[in-house]
Amino acid sequence: MNFIIPLSRLLEGDRGRVGGKAHALAVMMQKEMDVPAAIAITTDAYNTFVTETGLDTKIMMELNRKTYDDIRWEELWDISLRIRNMFANTSLPVKLHEIIKESVETFFSGKSIVVRSSAPGEDTSDTSFAGLHASYVNIQGTESVIEHIKLVWASLWSDASLLYRKELGLDEKKSSMAVVVQEIISGEVSGIGFGQNPNDPAQCAIESVYGLNQGLVDGTFEPDRWILNRDDGRIISHAQADRSHALYPSDEGTESAPLPADLISRPPLTNENVHKVYELVMKAEGIFGLPQDVEWTLKDNILYVLQSRPITTIYKNDKDDKRGWYLSLTRSIENLKALKHKIEDELIPVLQKETEEMAQVDLSLLSDEEIRDETARRRYIFEKWKNTYWDHFIPFAHGMRIFGIVYNDTVHPSDPYEFLSLLSSGDIMSVKRNNILNEMALQVRDNKRLIHDLKKGDYSNTAFKSLLDQLIASHGDLLCRSNHCTEETPDIVNMVIEMASTPGKHSDAHQESKTREQAFLSHFSAHKREDAADILDIGRASYRMRDDDNIYMGRLKARVLEAEKEVSYRSGTAKRGPSSAGHFDSLSLAVHEPESDVVPQDPEQDFRLQNRQITGQPAGPGIATGPARVIKKSSDLMNFKKDEVLVCDSIDPNMTFVVPLACAIVERRGGMLIHGAIIAREYGLPCVTGISKASEVIRTGDRITVDGYLGIVIIDAEPHEKETGPHIKKSM
Repeated sequence: MNFIIPLSRLLEGDRGRVGGKAHALAVMMQKEMDVPAAIAITTDAYNTFVTETGLDTKIMMELNRKTYDDIRWEELWDISLRIRNMFANTSLPVKLHEIIKESVETFFSGKSIVVRSSAPGEDTSDTSFAGLHASYVNIQGTESVIEHIKLVWASLWSDASLLYRKELGLDEKKSSMAVVVQEIISGEVSGIGFGQNPNDPAQCAIESVYGLNQGLVDGTFEPDRWILNRDDGRIISHAQADRSHALYPSDEGTESAPLPADLISRPPLTNENVHKVYELVMKAEGIFGLPQDVEWTLKDNILYVLQSRPITTIYKNDKDDKRGWYLSLTRSIENLKALKHKIEDELIPVLQKETEEMAQVDLSLLSDEEIRDETARRRYIFEKWKNTYWDHFIPFAHGMRIFGIVYNDTVHPSDPYEFLSLLSSGDIMSVKRNNILNEMALQVRDNKRLIHDLKKGDYSNTAFKSLLDQLIASHGDLLCRSNHCTEETPDIVNMVIEMASTPGKHSDAHQESKTREQAFLSHFSAHKREDAADILDIGRASYRMRDDDNIYMGRLKARVLEAEKEVSYRSGTAKRGPSSAGHFDSLSLAVHEPESDVVPQDPEQDFRLQNRQITGQPAGPGIATGPARVIKKSSDLMNFKKDEVLVCDSIDPNMTFVVPLACAIVERRGGMLIHGAIIAREYGLPCVTGISKASEVIRTGDRITVDGYLGIVIIDAEPHEKETGPHIKKSM
């Protein structure tokens, strides 16, 4: 097999083995355009790697845990992370390693290079995977090049790539990846030329930044933008960027550096150079017969072509191209820093203020007309914040992912989720609430007199009453549907008594965080350690907010429900008193998803297959066996007993006061970044997510085994209504 082909020798028949990017560069090189020296590592190398190491089988096992249509995008994040870790931790076969090593040293000895993806099927007139597969800039050293080739191969299985291939109906079993290894040209300015402006076919567009193109491509730096007439290259307009920094090669990859004062006020391209880029873009269109998206760099007055691909957005063929949405899930560190500031310093304070203002309103004093208006106003505010949640809070969750990728690529842990142990600090709001509940349980444990008094409704014990008041004052909205919790206090106390009957489970996952943090940062030089610490800080804020944002939204929702309940009471459809739970469950105020895939069961077809093994996504390591407690409505929580398996559609942070009692968690929703998975990790519980129709397939009382290593749930043949306790094997 031919693993390596220099671009200067690449033939038309090689396109299927080297991909569209390598083929386009070879064609332009052979047309005597200025293209940096490069070699193509063919798909034969990729196929040999995954076949001889068994990765191809492991990848298909990951992708076929569930029917593809049932896999949610959150689950794809986890699948791609696990696959990426497999690639990073798997060595190349000896012969393949030697061939690639020899070629890299022969063609690029002592030079810094770029490693780019070039998947067959990408960058055609019908499809474009622009931005979905990985490229790495300024890589030095043969072994580092080989490691980055593996990461480019792994990007074939990124969540965005999987989503896009699903959109196009491409077959994963036939997917492969070629790689372009290219000498880096450190241009003074770089950019992209669009042969046709998607907004106006009579125009073309040119974008440019100082330094390397990566800063433009990943959205870190705003480019200057020129709009030109397609026919003659006449400049129609020039939008100037707010220039301050540029990306340059460094000893350890790339770094952002301030621009000199004279460049800040000067556009990166002169009018003459704008016209040079225009001529380059039109020449590329002449070669390939379609308007091109051309990446270029300018050095010593030579305009180098780095890559060229068709502008597929012009040719949609009635297909709904969702690449924009897929790519919006991925954010740069700079974007996440800005988002962190906006969420923590602007959005959350306003959300808290509006929620508190609602809490101060005595709804019973409002007239019927006023209560209807107040209810409508609260629903409007909730919908406004739900949109804000999707626009800002959900994208901020990418902070966990970006840290996880950096951690795994740096540390190469055997557990792809080890990075989560660095993110846990024990300061998320639902854990703080559970810690107070645990303190209350410690007061009750082995105190028969206090238990007796509490069951009679006597809460006069000074120490216990102090903790109860603290709980309600600081976290009441996480437990109660009413404003002052008086109706639900007996339920809270009964839950504390149940917690007292079992040894307390503390959230201690964060205790190993400092040791691993130091080990992680030790991989970086002093120059890069600050950047690594910034990424960790973003990851921690993202982890914390992924839980806390739901708490804030839950508190707002409680205020809406109070108004709804008052309206129902006055209309005669509800009674005052502790019956709000059912009404709460009937309202369509979902933050995550308004719909569920749960299907009502036909009572005349009351049968199930027994000895069932159901596959989902591994979300918390460990194995536990115990009786299931299926939560279909919030009132079910108050029946939860120690050492049961919590089974639900999705865990709301307002539900997690029962987690210290659980021995494992099973959810319909999937993904390591959902609340249930986060809280399971906090308490060291085995957890499996992404179990389709979990709350219907599993019934309360079923004895089930939860394997958080493999993502498997096993339902025993016979239900065990009188389960005496679980068998638990956990790993932290």
